[in-house]
Amino acid sequence: MATKKSVSKNNIITFYMDYVLEHDHNPKTVFAFSKMNSFEEALFYKYFSSFEAIEKSIFEAFFENSLNALNKTEDYKMFDARNKLLSFYYTYFENLTANRSYVKHVLDKYKGDIKGLKVLSGLKHHFTEYMNSLEIQMLDIKQEQLEKIQERALKESAWLQLLLTMKFWLDDTSASFEKTDIFIEKSVNTTFDVLNIAPLKSVLDLGKFLFKEKFKMN
Repeated sequence: MATKKSVSKNNIITFYMDYVLEHDHNPKTVFAFSKMNSFEEALFYKYFSSFEAIEKSIFEAFFENSLNALNKTEDYKMFDARNKLLSFYYTYFENLTANRSYVKHVLDKYKGDIKGLKVLSGLKHHFTEYMNSLEIQMLDIKQEQLEKIQERALKESAWLQLLLTMKFWLDDTSASFEKTDIFIEKSVNTTFDVLNIAPLKSVLDLGKFLFKEKFKMN
């Protein structure tokens, strides 16, 4: 078999996405897929263990490309956590929209199948790490176990929100997916409004003050 001189990991991803879009199904075998694109089967396994592994890496690439684009802008670096997350959402969904036919093909396969979330497991890892990097202010509980529970709850709820937004986007039939943009703005802002602990901290501080004063008087 005549092989192409240089086939990279990204080349294989591109070949795979093109095949899926042209045929509306996955390649039957790695052997047939490799032969069609003129590279050795062993080269496929150098980068991926299966077609599902390619699908997983593509969603990770969408995330990485979005974040890399944002990190190149000075404005983004100056944003607070709320606006950084909003910027990420808008950029990420622009990436998804640019590849909508492919994304829809993949995610439609897993409708109603929780195991299908394995394809998004790499994305979940990157996204939850990103949420952690935003250093969103939470209650200072001063109890390690409760703080870990609080952090885990924030990450899991943020991940669920991203999944719900993806589902909304998949079902969105509005021009330029305008309704998805509105959904993103309202859901992210609502999340941060709920997380706005300043009023609660003021109540707690007042409670502590009153308790101390009463204790002194007694």
